[in-house]
Amino acid sequence: MTKNIAVIRGDGIGPEIVNETLKVLDKVAELYGHTFNYTDVDMGGCAIDKYGDPLPEAELKKCVESDSVLLGAVGGDKWNDVPGNMRPEKGLLRLRAGMGVYSNNRPAKIWPQLADASPLKKAIVEKGIDFIIVRELIGGIYFGEHKTEGNTATDVLKYNESEIERIGRIGFETARKRSKKLCSVEKSNVLDSSRLWKRVMHRLADEYPDVELSDMLVDNCAMQIVKNPAQFDVIVTENMFGDILSDEASMITGSIGMIPSSSLGATSCGLYEPIHGSAPDIAGKDIANPIGTILSAAMMLRFSFDMEKEADAIEKAVSDYLDKGYRTADIMSEGMTLVGCKQCGELIIENLKGA
Repeated sequence: MTKNIAVIRGDGIGPEIVNETLKVLDKVAELYGHTFNYTDVDMGGCAIDKYGDPLPEAELKKCVESDSVLLGAVGGDKWNDVPGNMRPEKGLLRLRAGMGVYSNNRPAKIWPQLADASPLKKAIVEKGIDFIIVRELIGGIYFGEHKTEGNTATDVLKYNESEIERIGRIGFETARKRSKKLCSVEKSNVLDSSRLWKRVMHRLADEYPDVELSDMLVDNCAMQIVKNPAQFDVIVTENMFGDILSDEASMITGSIGMIPSSSLGATSCGLYEPIHGSAPDIAGKDIANPIGTILSAAMMLRFSFDMEKEADAIEKAVSDYLDKGYRTADIMSEGMTLVGCKQCGELIIENLKGA
């Protein structure tokens, strides 16, 4: 099978972690008889330096015309002083909107080998951490009107019924494939948009009688994620709440460097990226953890390319790597063997097995 992948290396540690991931994909292609064609795309700070634009239309077109997109990370202090509408992160928002990827799925799963790295008490971790946050990605306050007039600034949070319904269905369908528990998170005691969100979710629940729907206010959810994460199976929520909660959830699993994500819309062309940032302070030092990006590639194989066995092989190779005691600096602990970014990628490739 031949697939065309748009590759956004981005800024900071982005090029390093993407390079290791492409090596893993190349090994998968070799083992399973596939061909992956890569097209480089400039986005973020590097695109600002090159074009004066965080995502030129020609670069976006490459992404839209691909079978899927693999992204490292964008941004950094270097571009803090550029106008707000030209910041590196604006390229990412434009990419999501241009691709029409409205559903961002971020798993929060603790690897057994990293249980001691979680900041939570052992008794809490032992109950299990394995849930998914389904975040609406191209609506809400991030895409509303932003305006500053004198000493007053406003940001508009707006959702319509169809936007809520389409992400709600993703939440229900995801829960249906797991433990059939869906928690809808909002702020309906304060926000009109959340009251609409709650009404739509309860209407949809009639179509999914096999899924148990619960409601939770976002501030309570933030507390419950650290108090009793085992209660959650699938969480569905709006854009900003999902952004914040998924970062919190990533930290209770031990390291933000281990967490992948997928963003999908109405087609199989998805955007796959680790949830961490560009970490410019460690860029070029060969100490970044590429596993979040490597696992994002596994999600690409599974959800966009229907390559289930290949995705399983990558995840098994990562697990075997951890079993052997190798760790990058972000998850290093006593008795483990410290490795760099490149060696991490090489060791995972050594553990890759064919069908």
